[in-house]
Amino acid sequence: MLFIQQSIDLIETTKAQSLLVSMYGRDQLAAQTSRYQSLLKKYAEHYGDGQVRLFSAPGRSEIGGNHTDHNYGKVLAASINLDTIAAAVATDNGVITIISEGYEGRTVIDLQDLEVKSGEGGTAALIRGIAAGFVAKGFAVGGFTAYITSNVLSASGLSSSASFEMLVCTILNSFYNDGLLDAVTISKIGQYAENKYWNKPSGLLDQMACAYGGLIAIDFENPEQPIIRPINYNFSEQEYSLVIVNTGGNHADLTEDYSAVPNEMRAVANLLGASVCRQVTQEDIYQNLSAIRRQAGDRAVLRALHFFAENNRVDEQVKALQNNDFDYFLSLITESGNSSWKWLQNCYRDSDSHEQSITVALAITESYLKSIGKGACRVHGGGFAGVILAIVPRESENEYTALIDRTLGTSTFVIQIREQGAICLNDLM
Repeated sequence: MLFIQQSIDLIETTKAQSLLVSMYGRDQLAAQTSRYQSLLKKYAEHYGDGQVRLFSAPGRSEIGGNHTDHNYGKVLAASINLDTIAAAVATDNGVITIISEGYEGRTVIDLQDLEVKSGEGGTAALIRGIAAGFVAKGFAVGGFTAYITSNVLSASGLSSSASFEMLVCTILNSFYNDGLLDAVTISKIGQYAENKYWNKPSGLLDQMACAYGGLIAIDFENPEQPIIRPINYNFSEQEYSLVIVNTGGNHADLTEDYSAVPNEMRAVANLLGASVCRQVTQEDIYQNLSAIRRQAGDRAVLRALHFFAENNRVDEQVKALQNNDFDYFLSLITESGNSSWKWLQNCYRDSDSHEQSITVALAITESYLKSIGKGACRVHGGGFAGVILAIVPRESENEYTALIDRTLGTSTFVIQIREQGAICLNDLM
């Protein structure tokens, strides 16, 4: 196992250790060193030796811009220190073989067969769709074997699927395209795979945040060439923690609910002669309100109004961070959360009022934050189930997480923003 052992030893070099600290934080160095070395050993157990390379693609946190990207809006998002990682070796057989820790069997995709397969499972569909996306854009594909593990909570709003997509894209980019594809390009390929091969009506936010890295503001007014602005801001300097709360629900079987959000916004735009909400104004809606309410429905109107308000909030959030006005930034987080709850209405399913895990978690969190007079919270990601984001004073972090454990009995994750997006670690160490 010459090559595997060389990679295991490489993880302990000064440069590699520095990279891991940058990606995960110094307090996670020992755990992450062990994690990557275990990953390499698992690869060897299943595939044998090989000229292995290491890859990582982070999950993402949505800070602002809830459900705006699909109507060409603005978002504020960040890659986080929870990620999907892989040990992979290029092969010459034209077959992609992936084993994912915690899942039975292996996924095998013959690159000679990239047509959509009705009823194909999500992992296989995404891999096949990604390969098809590379080919459609004129990029090279080839076979590889990979062992993958992830600590991005599945079906939670942290974009475990986009993290996986960007990981596979980065492997193909590294092995067969000299790493020349940029974050926008691989993001579009991941979105293509989700939309066309997995029937998920996603925008581009998730993939972009996972691929690019750091805290970024994105304007999707031209979705073919989104404008990306890195925001240099260190949340830890404010003595606040970003806490993701697993509310106990999940995103399974919610496609219809997700689809309704962009579709209803577009329905409002269509009645005004446009394709998406970015192409109309709030005043356009006001001037035609009676007809739009009658034809599209009141919820569609509210969701469109949320779009305009949320777009403006993203601009204000960026200004607040640039001006180091953290109190104003927190107030905007609260406004965004209230708009998602009341206008966008993605905190629970209308069809199942008995299950409201998001709103229960928000109610508990809002009461707690009011009692200490600091912090903010909001639904996180697509909504309807999954997780919330709480921004809590670091001095209150343990008390808050204990409250969640005592009341909801669910897990919490204190996340950090990481600067690296989807990467091949070997290129950096």
